[in-house]
Amino acid sequence: MSDVIEGPLRKPAQMLADQSYDGHSSIHDDAEAEKLGIKAGPIEGPTHFSQFTPYLVDLFGKAWFERGCFSAHFQNMVVEGEEVRVLIEPKSETYAYCRAEKSDGTPVLEASATLGSDHGETLLAERMGKLRPAGDLVILEDMKVGMTGPDNELVRMDPDQHMGELYPFSLNQKLEKITEPNNWYRDADASPWGRAIVPTEMVSVLGNYTGGMVKWPVKRPSIGLFADLEIKMVNGPLLVGETYLLRREVVALSQSRRVENYWVRTSFFDEAGADLKAEMLLNHGVMKASYPDYPKNLLP
Repeated sequence: MSDVIEGPLRKPAQMLADQSYDGHSSIHDDAEAEKLGIKAGPIEGPTHFSQFTPYLVDLFGKAWFERGCFSAHFQNMVVEGEEVRVLIEPKSETYAYCRAEKSDGTPVLEASATLGSDHGETLLAERMGKLRPAGDLVILEDMKVGMTGPDNELVRMDPDQHMGELYPFSLNQKLEKITEPNNWYRDADASPWGRAIVPTEMVSVLGNYTGGMVKWPVKRPSIGLFADLEIKMVNGPLLVGETYLLRREVVALSQSRRVENYWVRTSFFDEAGADLKAEMLLNHGVMKASYPDYPKNLLP
């Protein structure tokens, strides 16, 4: 199972130019990106997940949306107008190595796609296993591993529901621009589960919809980005119009020359909090240079 599957070039759409949090624009705003040395506001990383979906459904069947796990490390940002292709290399019946690249070969992301629990380490499990101690942090000085979020975070995603300041669009607006349309996202009659399902790239939108309820002690103003993201279905799929209870925990802290990182695992339960449906592991990277009080001698 070593043949590489290659998808066509696509031009993903930028839908976060109007994103804001903590009263300021985000890295997806062109002006804010330029301040940080980035040529334009990047497209949100999970947007690229949809390009893999048709091939992963071909490999794993509808079970991909029930027990599939996409575990991704973002390598280089993509701006609107750039073209991206995906490549999938099946390694076994439950594991495929995935990557995305720009038309000139610049890597965009690498990922593992796994089904169920009978497989090797996911990409992010491997990366977390290699993390060094975070050392002295500035922006995340007050963050601690083991911190948890509120116990009453309820979320849902209806077709025309505006998903807030972090995600200033609805599911239907996203589906108008998604690179790989699928009737399962819109039409209950077309879906094998009798309900429309949430696309993999929109799980992080659902999981961050109530992010304002989570008062992590991150020093502000500062600008963050997704460095790594794993979306894991346990008893999926997640359904459009269904209510879920979220539980969050900080599972790791780390840093690099330019970024401080906090890793949060978010568990999606049914509304009663009894049945685990899915998990999201998100490595939030906070740009050191975006924090005005960051000690100059500690900046690269």
